[in-house]
Amino acid sequence: MTQTLKTTERLGVVDALRGFALLAIVLLHNLEHYNLFLPLECTLPAWLQTVDKYAWDTMFFLFAGKAYATFSLLFGFSFYIQFHNAEKRGTDFRGRFAWRMCLLFLFAQLHALFYNGDILLLYAVVGFALIPVCKLKDKAVFWIAVILLLQPYEWGRAIYAMINPEYVPVTGHYIPFAKLAEEVTATGSFFEVLRSNITDGQLYSNIWQVENGRLFQTAALFMFGMLLGRRKYFMKSEESLRFWKRMLTGAAIAFIPLHCLRVFVPELITNPSILVPYKIAVPSYANFAFMIVLVSVFTLLWFKKDTGYSWQSLLIPYGRMSLTNYISQSIMGVTIYYGFGLAMYKYAGATGSLLIALLIFTVQLIFSRWWLARHKQGPLEFLWRKGTWI
Repeated sequence: MTQTLKTTERLGVVDALRGFALLAIVLLHNLEHYNLFLPLECTLPAWLQTVDKYAWDTMFFLFAGKAYATFSLLFGFSFYIQFHNAEKRGTDFRGRFAWRMCLLFLFAQLHALFYNGDILLLYAVVGFALIPVCKLKDKAVFWIAVILLLQPYEWGRAIYAMINPEYVPVTGHYIPFAKLAEEVTATGSFFEVLRSNITDGQLYSNIWQVENGRLFQTAALFMFGMLLGRRKYFMKSEESLRFWKRMLTGAAIAFIPLHCLRVFVPELITNPSILVPYKIAVPSYANFAFMIVLVSVFTLLWFKKDTGYSWQSLLIPYGRMSLTNYISQSIMGVTIYYGFGLAMYKYAGATGSLLIALLIFTVQLIFSRWWLARHKQGPLEFLWRKGTWI
């Protein structure tokens, strides 16, 4: 492949895909009432309860574990673009990237003040894994990513449990912090929520992510995203078309048995010491396969037209301001659902929550279009870029 990406050039398909992933995240976060899982304090009509159940099940089947994975994949892709552009200027980007992750840590603290489901801290930590592999050959990076994706720690625990029947896996450390955070978000004042989120909320969120295999999976996705950048698979060519068609076919075929393994096998496993790691590893495989289906379909649809379909192009400004929109949607969301705000966690079922999510998305999209018509970057993206090159 001889195509190159200029330093100032952006790939519309990547921005649109990032916007699509962020939209899916907004939908899920609203369904979850931003980690406030308390029962409604009103009785909805029976027909609406049925609609709510289908809405919840559909959204989680389509996007839970997949939207985050897509976002992670594109994080690795963005790293490649930055590293490659610096390399062309004769600059080693690794030190700057390390500093960039330190700045991302600060953004994570800002986000975590409002929402106890932050993922930016995980990105800031796992992002350092890209530094030692960024100059390795494609094949080496690929196999490292595959090993990480397979969740070796979980299979190690399962094998150890088979050898040692007395072994009991340690899990659920996040639960006490989740309960503390939930109580405050439901009834606490604004400042009580901030204090809870930056302490109990941080522990809840990050312990949950570690216990559910996100460390290994996120590192793998970052590396796969970097490889997609190296191979220029988001630039339209005969080779990239063949690649995404193969990915779509392979992932769709793989998802079916993986989904069956996720749904039907756990009830056959009687040893909880084996079941716990199994229920972490296998669902992550199924989510990865379905994420590849979503990304492949989105990319192939984009390639059918020079600038994608209109509904895809609509998402470009939303994706270009992903950091700003990711943090601001949480601020808006918690104000709507938490006790210090409108307390809609008491009244909004799944359908109502999806409508609220679409309202948040619409407001953010309008603002993104307005802002980018006047500026090159979103406000937080600008601060992150300026801080990177201090």
